[in-house]
Amino acid sequence: MAAKSKTSPNAAAVSAEGYRERHIAAQDGLTLYIREYGDANSGAAPLLCLTGLTRNSGDYHDFASAQAQTRRVISLDYRGRGRSAYDPDWRNYKPQVYLSDIRHVLTATNCHHVVVVGTSLGAMLAMGLAVAAPGALAGAILNDAGPELDPAGIARILDYVGDDTGVDNWDAATARMKTLFPSVSIDTEAGWRAIAERTFRDGDDGRLYYDWDTKIVNNLRAARELPDLWPFFRALRGLPVLALRGETSDVLSPATFERMGEDMPNLTRVVVPGVGHVPTLEEPVSKRAVGAFLKAL
Repeated sequence: MAAKSKTSPNAAAVSAEGYRERHIAAQDGLTLYIREYGDANSGAAPLLCLTGLTRNSGDYHDFASAQAQTRRVISLDYRGRGRSAYDPDWRNYKPQVYLSDIRHVLTATNCHHVVVVGTSLGAMLAMGLAVAAPGALAGAILNDAGPELDPAGIARILDYVGDDTGVDNWDAATARMKTLFPSVSIDTEAGWRAIAERTFRDGDDGRLYYDWDTKIVNNLRAARELPDLWPFFRALRGLPVLALRGETSDVLSPATFERMGEDMPNLTRVVVPGVGHVPTLEEPVSKRAVGAFLKAL
């Protein structure tokens, strides 16, 4: 099935929902899509929102809209996701390239000192930035991921990432979301439909398909084990860091969460009750924790 068409580089527009859309060329010429919210001249540290493995900037819309009242917010679609272009070489779907893309986005947006809000993969990329571009970080929020990942949760995620069978309609897409994310804090049909619309795209054959290049899973399946991420986590020492864990998360274990606190005494840790992988940041506990954390920056 053909990939959906992409907008040309350097395009800019203001969406109906008020955020600014840009398409920029990455270091290798591939087109990346970003959203910008808020006042670029705000004196508060900007937020850089990094999503999970398969997700896109739409996930952060409500969060970014709220934070844009006081600061600039940037979110992006990684290559191979959402409105960013698919990479013709799947071997480029790896953290080193994602980090290079992120650094390029920061340069292109003239945004050089940010608080990273990283969910799942985004949390690991926040740790990577602490090594690759330490001067770029003013702080970090790590949402339900850390320097060790539970194999059970990773296996669950990899099981669906490469599936491109599609579904017939939006009702089926919504039902699949409920199956894939049973412990996410969404409790209305409208909420489930909204996440489905951020997850699926129209295919050329009239069916709906995941809005990511299913080849993003190839490198992950080929990897025998994850590298030691504790040195990357420790690179955040000296910065304000908030770590959130869903109470029933199958990705960030209680033991790893506890060790993170022991390893970084200044780390602020918050458990979001009744939630698995991942907190949406819209839960009352999440909002209070993030609000207090950002207020101090």
